[in-house]
Amino acid sequence: MSPKVSPRPIESLLVANRGEIAVRIIRAGKEMGLRTIAVYSELDRDALHTQLADEAWNIGPAPAAESYLDAHRILRVAKEAGADAVHPGYGFLAENGEFAEAVEAAGLVWVGPPADAIDLMGSKLAARQAAIDANVPVVPGTTEPIESLEDAITTAAELGYPVAVKASYGGGGKGLRVVADATELQAAIDGARREAEAYFGNPQIYLEKYLEQPRHIEAQIFSDQHGHHVFLGERDCSLQRRHQKLIEESPAVGITEKQRRAIGRAATSLAKAVGYRNAGTVEFLLDSSGDFYFLEMNTRLQVEHTVTEMVTGIDLVQEQLRVAAGEPLTFTSPKPFGHALEFRINAEDPAHGFLPSPGRIIDYREPAGFGIRVDSGVHAGSEISRYYDTLIAKLVVWGQDRSQALARARRALREFLIVGVPTTIPAHLRLVDLREFQEGRHHTKLAESLDFSDLVQSVSPAMPEDEEVARRELTVEVSGRRYVVTFWAPEPATNGRRKVARKPPKLDRAQPLTGDDAGIITAPMQGTIVKVHIEVGDRVRVDDPICVLEAMKMENEVRSPVDGEVVDVKVRTGDTVSTGQVIAVIR
Repeated sequence: MSPKVSPRPIESLLVANRGEIAVRIIRAGKEMGLRTIAVYSELDRDALHTQLADEAWNIGPAPAAESYLDAHRILRVAKEAGADAVHPGYGFLAENGEFAEAVEAAGLVWVGPPADAIDLMGSKLAARQAAIDANVPVVPGTTEPIESLEDAITTAAELGYPVAVKASYGGGGKGLRVVADATELQAAIDGARREAEAYFGNPQIYLEKYLEQPRHIEAQIFSDQHGHHVFLGERDCSLQRRHQKLIEESPAVGITEKQRRAIGRAATSLAKAVGYRNAGTVEFLLDSSGDFYFLEMNTRLQVEHTVTEMVTGIDLVQEQLRVAAGEPLTFTSPKPFGHALEFRINAEDPAHGFLPSPGRIIDYREPAGFGIRVDSGVHAGSEISRYYDTLIAKLVVWGQDRSQALARARRALREFLIVGVPTTIPAHLRLVDLREFQEGRHHTKLAESLDFSDLVQSVSPAMPEDEEVARRELTVEVSGRRYVVTFWAPEPATNGRRKVARKPPKLDRAQPLTGDDAGIITAPMQGTIVKVHIEVGDRVRVDDPICVLEAMKMENEVRSPVDGEVVDVKVRTGDTVSTGQVIAVIR
């Protein structure tokens, strides 16, 4: 059980994050009268969150490991800026127990759960055991890490295929591989361990029975230090690709009141058992028979917290700040009203397997109107970088019922204008019209079973004519703190003309595929080589993996387009490659 914290007022808040979630938190803090402090990497110098905060401080180069994951630098800035509290948002350091402890050791308020709860729930194995101890049903699987291939083969046979190889400290689909038979286990274990080490600093894995076509249902809970543990309703997050959510909604269609109460009791029982405090989400899988199983607990604010806010009217970020300051919850048993959906607008190309597509946004216009909310951290001219995730914005819609919410969603998606990079908007429009989704028969594999190859998007528009004189801004830094200088000057001349739109190459087929160059394998996007599967002299067949390319926080396998012999390998693990760069040659 975590100790109570002494009440302490918060007057200044440092937001240890970037993008839309940093903007979201800054706005909530300003409404509460707080002084807000942003941090940014050199790449984010002119990002929206730096412009909205009262202060903005540089914390390092573009790579997250040298900026947003640099806990020591962030704490130094917090001290220099005179912050009272630190809000981590989601991702980066949000579920890092050591960082939470360091924040409190520095005399600052940590806007999140206790470090021991973060550590306990951060280990999926420990979390599974905690759920079992709290009488919460769990997916069949191990409660000890898998140490060898032999252990994995024996355990998988006992569980029955398919099985999931999962990182013990994973999340968001990272460090997860689905295995159909024993021949795939070794590659899955290697891939899961490598990704787990890269993202979470711990290669430990375990095995779990893979439930086919379940629904992904999660419970939003909130706890304070006064013994209150409240269930705020469930969300359905079943429409996913690569285990990353595309659409979330609340309430979940087809869930009975009996199921809802049972899910709420399970979630709050677990929170109480682990001494939880602040906002949290307990995730479950719901099978076709209506039984639910504990999946994991996210000890932070979820990306999709917005749909719960829309149906309850509760600002979860402001509630986080009040609870962190030692105050009791302002609600006891909120009654949701209406229906809300969130659409994650990502810089990905649905026509090519949701390939991450970094680039510059040329034109940008958000939808508006009754029941429409957009959380974003971009504007026209913003750069979607390969260093961070693909999220551009979150479109959230509310209606008095699900039918009205879906109609409003279609209108808003068609109104949303993003030019310069491919986005998931065309896929969202197709998904909301699926009969399975409309009838509440969707599941976690539905989106991946669909063909989006016809959703080709043109992303290179004509540039607008330059004005003779325009308002200009120049960002300068003094002792690490950001200042913006505004002035008027002629814009530089350009030859802005319509460019020929190029289709991004398919990830699993290096380009070109025919002619004399059929065996020249090139990088489909800018990124980092994290593993090379081949050596000179190897024989490969069509679809054999060549290498693993990481871009925008996603690992993707580049596969061979032809049968043949590897005659040249031009990359090594750790190399950074650009789009079109030659990776290997096959004869």
